[in-house]
Parts: sequence; C-alpha cells; structure tokens
Amino acid sequence: MNNCHKEEEMEDILAERKGDVLWITLNRPERLNSYGRQTVDEIIVTLRENMDARVGVITGSGRAFCAGGYLGNLAEADFWNVRSMFVGSLELFDAIRNAPFPIIAAVNGGAFGGGNELVVMCDLAIAAESAQLGQTGVKVGSAPVLGGTNLLAMTVGEKRAKEVSFLCRKYSAQEAFELGWINKVVPDEQLYEEVEQWCDELTQMSARYLEVAKSSSNVMYHQMRDNMVNSLGALIQAIGSPDMLEGANAFMEKRKPQFPPRSGLTTND
Repeated sequence: MNNCHKEEEMEDILAERKGDVLWITLNRPERLNSYGRQTVDEIIVTLRENMDARVGVITGSGRAFCAGGYLGNLAEADFWNVRSMFVGSLELFDAIRNAPFPIIAAVNGGAFGGGNELVVMCDLAIAAESAQLGQTGVKVGSAPVLGGTNLLAMTVGEKRAKEVSFLCRKYSAQEAFELGWINKVVPDEQLYEEVEQWCDELTQMSARYLEVAKSSSNVMYHQMRDNMVNSLGALIQAIGSPDMLEGANAFMEKRKPQFPPRSGLTTND
C-alpha cells in the first residue's frame, strides 16, 4: 500500500492522492461544476501524472456532481472555443476509459448533460440518494452523442436511453440504480465512506489483472467510438446554429427555449 498523501489545487479541480487512490474533485461549484476546456485538460493531466494509482474517484464540490459542458461557451458561439470543448469531452472520456485503473463516479448531486455522460464513462458509479441524473442536450441546443445516445443504451436499454436523450427528464438515484445506470445508492452522509470501502476492496486486487479486466470490458466503448466521432463532427458543424444559440441563451436566461421550425424557414401569414 502506498501511504503517500498529496493534494493539489488547480483552477478547476482539486487533485488529492490518498495512498493508492486518486481523488479528483470538480471544483467550480458556482457553475454547478460544469466543465470547459480548462477542466478537461486538468483532469487529463492529473490522470496522466498518476498512472501508478490503483483506483480513481471523480466527484464534485458543493451541491452538484457536474452540470455538463459550460453553456456560456455555447451562448457565446465562438466556433473554436466551442469546438475545443466538444473535442475535449471525447479526449476526457478516452482518458478515463484508457486509464490503467478503475475509476468510480462518486455522484454527490446533480449529474446532467455531459455530467451524466461523465458518470456513464466512469467504470463504476455510486450515488447519494438525493442525486439526480439525466441528459439535457436537445433542450439546450446540443445532443448527448458521447455516451447518452449510445453507451447508456448498453445498461438501460435502447428505448429507455432514447427516452433519457429525447425527453430530458430528471431521474432519481434510485431510479437510475434500478435501471442499471449506476451501481449503488446510499444515504448522502454515507457516500464517501461507501466509496472508500469500494476503493479498499479494489486495492486488494491484482492491479495488473484489473487493468486487463478493464481493458477487456471496454469492448462496447471501442465499438461505439466511431459513432461518437461521427456524431461529434455533426455537432461541430452545427456550432452557431439558431437552435444552439437559442437553447444555450434560454438556459442562461432561465426561460423556455423557442426553437425555430424544423425546416428552418418561417411561414408568411
């Protein structure tokens, strides 16, 4: 057992090494831990610098786990900024899936949009009973193509995954557990104790063969990755579209979006 303890505070995350366990805390509570390119880069670098860890944990500070990609980026519609965030999301999920150790999502609060896809991409997920999960994409001028429309279906089924992606409803942690979306639900005050117990169990296993087991169990992720890349390309081409701008601005202004008709044309009355 590695008994070292090291903590590092970056701009968007807190990274803490507790022996063989790497804890990453999303640390932008003022925006519900929604992430931008800076957040993504900090997580990727932290994972890369801790390849000798035996378990990883990702959680959030404050009342949210992660509200997904920062929608202020979409509302500003700077093409290269938004593109960087979209591409960065896939790079982050690749880093999580390719890390040589299991990564647990400790879902302490709301996990929506890209935040829910972050839960899906982690190897295991334990949630506080007050947590809620769901997708938001088509309601805010985007689409959950990096997990919500594809990999989530492997656990909850195709029809339910489409419900999650199309209707943008909120699901309780208990509902998510019953659907196979997450591994366990515990009272809020017991979340981190439970996660630590799982970490203790995992650190007793062979690190070498846990890496093999994780790599092998990523089979569906790798099969679906081409779909993610192609769909991400479609999202990038739609940056600055009327739907994206209206969805993001409506969210930031806390109002219902008024999306244009499907044809993109207005009728003359």
